[in-house]
Amino acid sequence: MYVYADNAATTKMRPSALAAYCETAKRFYGNPSSLHGEGQRAKALLTDYRGKISEILGCKAGEIYFTSGGSEADNQAVYSAARYGKAKGKTKIVSTAIEHHAVLHALKRLEGEGFSVVLLPVGERGIVSSEDVARELTPDVCLVSVMLANNEIGTLQPVREIGALCRKRGVLFHTDAVQAVGHIPVDVNEICVDYLSLSAHKFGGPKGVGALYARAGAPLFPLIEGGAQERGKRAGTEDLPAVAAMTAALCEAAENMPQANEKTLALRERLIDGLLKIPHCALNGDREKRLAGNINICFEGVEGEALLLHLDDMGVCASSGSACTSGSLDPSHVLLAIGRKHEVAHGSLRLTLNEDNTEEEIDYLIKAVKEAVERVRGMSCFWRDLQEGRKKFTFET
Repeated sequence: MYVYADNAATTKMRPSALAAYCETAKRFYGNPSSLHGEGQRAKALLTDYRGKISEILGCKAGEIYFTSGGSEADNQAVYSAARYGKAKGKTKIVSTAIEHHAVLHALKRLEGEGFSVVLLPVGERGIVSSEDVARELTPDVCLVSVMLANNEIGTLQPVREIGALCRKRGVLFHTDAVQAVGHIPVDVNEICVDYLSLSAHKFGGPKGVGALYARAGAPLFPLIEGGAQERGKRAGTEDLPAVAAMTAALCEAAENMPQANEKTLALRERLIDGLLKIPHCALNGDREKRLAGNINICFEGVEGEALLLHLDDMGVCASSGSACTSGSLDPSHVLLAIGRKHEVAHGSLRLTLNEDNTEEEIDYLIKAVKEAVERVRGMSCFWRDLQEGRKKFTFET
């Protein structure tokens, strides 16, 4: 059996998105910046798509800027707030230890430019405390950046409370909502956010296109220079077919969200219950406050890479963490942040589902993971040391 269980890395394009892409590429090939009729037809369509996305997010059409994806949107938000803050003499940024590297690497770069960065802990549940954020909101803070849903362990962060704190203190607030948009309801006004990042390929759209919401009045500086596109905030001819596909995918995801989440949640719970019967393993992150399709489990005495290879041979597509760091031999920074030991964090498995998965696939996943874990443990010196008492188990059976 073949099972695709890596939807946090990327999703299959929805048929509606693929149809929108092909139809738009065929019929609306003009440059939206051109003054002739063909260009103006493309511009009108781009405006229409901007409006549809803004309706879903609860904002104005003029607050949506199209980007190449979530990483670019994250970078533009973080650098814009930092640049504005520095001009005002504010050089402190507050974030969390489990952010996506698109945020963390941007913050690391800003540290080299003289900014002070505070990465708040999240505890074993993988959820930051809004009280911890409040304590760090000193007068020199120029930005708070807290993701809405974690890309590795799926935990949902208290962005509504954090956004309210930031709005009250007059601090700019950014949330990386790449894993959340299209999967849970997101209203930018309810969460009091100034910037929000999203990416189409996480909810059934194409790769290479996303959007940044920037509240009217929030500072926004271009990362890419060279043209007046996107009201001068993002140079480069807009990829109209990709935007069409992203819009179609988001509209479908929003319409079907309640029933999709109900089905996916039931599948997730069935899978978690089955996998936790494997000896010496543990679920990573809070079981309740997480995305409906996310399962992340650590298995003792297992190397994640070896586990993935065995699962791939059995027709299972999975991951051991963020797809953006799959080539790294270092353990997940997210798992380390929730207190997992290095040797345990190396044995992580992330399975991410959606409504297209079936109960039969879940049962096969349980069987396949159990067999793969047994195989890998059978070849592991570390597992032998655990069994023979030379090392202590972290997770009891």
